[in-house]
Amino acid sequence: MAINKNHEFEDLGTSKCAIVEKNASAERVEFLKTLLEFNKYEVVVVDSPAPKAAPAAPVATPVEGEGPAAAPAVPVASAAPIVPPAPSTFTIGVTDVCFNATNAIFGRQLKTTGGHIVSLAYWQEKESVSNDELPYFDNK
Repeated sequence: MAINKNHEFEDLGTSKCAIVEKNASAERVEFLKTLLEFNKYEVVVVDSPAPKAAPAAPVATPVEGEGPAAAPAVPVASAAPIVPPAPSTFTIGVTDVCFNATNAIFGRQLKTTGGHIVSLAYWQEKESVSNDELPYFDNK
């Protein structure tokens, strides 16, 4: 079990992994997998579990001989709730259980394929090129 929410790990497939990100899209998986494999991490990707659907509300049906006017039984079609298909999301992990994404980014331990240090904006895919000239605490 993780000490705090920032360093989670669990079994993904057949190996224990440090969780990098949960509920990631296929595009995000491709981006992070390329980046982490370039930095010599073994990446494991599994499907995220589907969200649990809320149980359907029970439908009251009148019973013969009950009620004020003893209404005859009326068959009620039990309509199954239409649940849209769950979006395809993935859980990304690395087999190095000491890996912590927050420490790796702010500790400037990850590099892009171009040789630049990964910035927070690059990790979040807000920038297409990592600006590693200034550390995050000097960026104003």
